[in-house]
Amino acid sequence: MKAIIYCRVSTTKETQETSLARQEEELSALAALKGFEIEKIIKEQASGYDLEREGILDLLSTIKEKDIKAVLIQDETRLGRGNAKIALLHCIVKEDVKLYSISHHGELQLSESDSMVLQIVSMVEEYQRKIHNIKIKRGMHRAIEQGYRPEKNLKNHGDHSGRERKEAPIMEIVRLRGNGLTFAEIAATLRGFGYQVSKATVHRRYQEYIESLKE
Repeated sequence: MKAIIYCRVSTTKETQETSLARQEEELSALAALKGFEIEKIIKEQASGYDLEREGILDLLSTIKEKDIKAVLIQDETRLGRGNAKIALLHCIVKEDVKLYSISHHGELQLSESDSMVLQIVSMVEEYQRKIHNIKIKRGMHRAIEQGYRPEKNLKNHGDHSGRERKEAPIMEIVRLRGNGLTFAEIAATLRGFGYQVSKATVHRRYQEYIESLKE
């Protein structure tokens, strides 16, 4: 089972380098004890309240891209402190990655309060997904009511591999905008038909089109 070792100290003082080395040594021993294959060792010197850390961003990116099953830390405060800790715990746990710590001699045991907060965050995130899907359906229905016919207006319908499908169809954007849809609704509608576009992309393409008419 592949694992990442994450070590952090809060300051850049040279004396803290000894702490980083000790964390790495102890976590490497824990990985060997548990039979983990170490994919990467990440060490950094930064505040636990700061989310903008190269090391933690590298960790989050790696667990998404590779088959990582465990993250080894000295204790939960090494991930972060305060709200940053909760946010990072959520990001890691929702990727189905287990946390192991030296302080617990194995799998990390969250406090009752942290577990409760993570449950609430997960519930809120699930409802956000539901709301997002409802918005997509609403945008699609509204567009169709306004005369939008995807089978006639969208090229390569059903072909999800072509590059053209990823492009924003400008004339459809213009037409849907003319029918009174918001940029968010247009983006949601197009995503429903396979175009990976954001509200910002739709707005930018529309503005570029309007500017081109002035030239």
